[in-house]
Amino acid sequence: MMLRTAKPCVFIILGIVLLGAACVVAAEPNAAPAKPDPFQINKLLGRGVNLGNALEAPSEGEWGVVLKEEYFSIIKQAGFNSIRLPVRWSGHALAEKPYTIDPNFFNRVDWAIKSSLKNDLYVMLNIQQYGALTADPNSYHFERFLALWQQIAEHYKDYPDSVVLELYNEPYKALTPELWNDLLKKTLPVIRKSNPDRTIIIEPTIIIDPAFVVCLDKLDIPKEERNVIVSIHYYTPLEFTHQGAPWMGARSVAWVGTKWTGTDAEKKVVTDFFDAAAAWGKQNNRPINLGEFGTYKKIDTEYRAKWAKFVADTAAERGMSLLCWDFCAEFGLYDRDTKSWNKPLLDAIIPPK
Repeated sequence: MMLRTAKPCVFIILGIVLLGAACVVAAEPNAAPAKPDPFQINKLLGRGVNLGNALEAPSEGEWGVVLKEEYFSIIKQAGFNSIRLPVRWSGHALAEKPYTIDPNFFNRVDWAIKSSLKNDLYVMLNIQQYGALTADPNSYHFERFLALWQQIAEHYKDYPDSVVLELYNEPYKALTPELWNDLLKKTLPVIRKSNPDRTIIIEPTIIIDPAFVVCLDKLDIPKEERNVIVSIHYYTPLEFTHQGAPWMGARSVAWVGTKWTGTDAEKKVVTDFFDAAAAWGKQNNRPINLGEFGTYKKIDTEYRAKWAKFVADTAAERGMSLLCWDFCAEFGLYDRDTKSWNKPLLDAIIPPK
């Protein structure tokens, strides 16, 4: 915000003009800076996109995506407000104490964040693809997870408020709600030690099989921790959004041909989910973010666009920020080869002006 200074005040007393000092209303010199408001940060996240399959891959490029400088300006010019940066920190850190993160990998993540900020994009930075923690959440992985966050938080403590930290992507499997609640309560103080005023994003646990279920009612965040945004993901129905996706196994082949046409019954499934999430947010006084939603790229664009528009608009109408999955990978809006957007899908998520 530009600082505005009042014009000098001119006083005329008995024909004598006395020039007074400039009348400037200023804050107390030692006043503490305003802390970020999670509701306002959530609003500024707006409509965004995930940079998936890049820094979350075992090594960048292994899943087909290498981030490029031009991507950030392309995303901004398309009308997005933010990016979500999924990162596989566990694959670039020592397996033994002190679990040091590779400085070269830190440099690469720094570059991605700075490229986003340079283009006025807010950044959601997370820990993603720590599969061993999800499969076997024992004391070793808890300790290592906390050590990773200690380093990440310390490294980014001087970055602007437009960088928000997301604890972990989609806790599920053996990382039960009880274990996840325990771990998040251990992680928050680690981050707060170096980032007392940073906005933090927390997801509830999920169930993926046989359907995609978000266990929001089981999430337990300390009530005194107010600078938090709660993030949910949405991929319902799986037989539509993930049809033909090879990592979903044989069942995804049987799903091929499933359509989403926007019937009243199909729309009700969506509105019921987001109504419940919005009600939970209001009851707990927590802003809600839709951190992921999307459809596999081999699905007919007509149905992808109908689903994406209805999901995005339904979330936005309930005051949620939203970030689609993803920019240019298997669910991508952007074609790296032709350097062009899937226009109907882009328009579904970023309404044309």
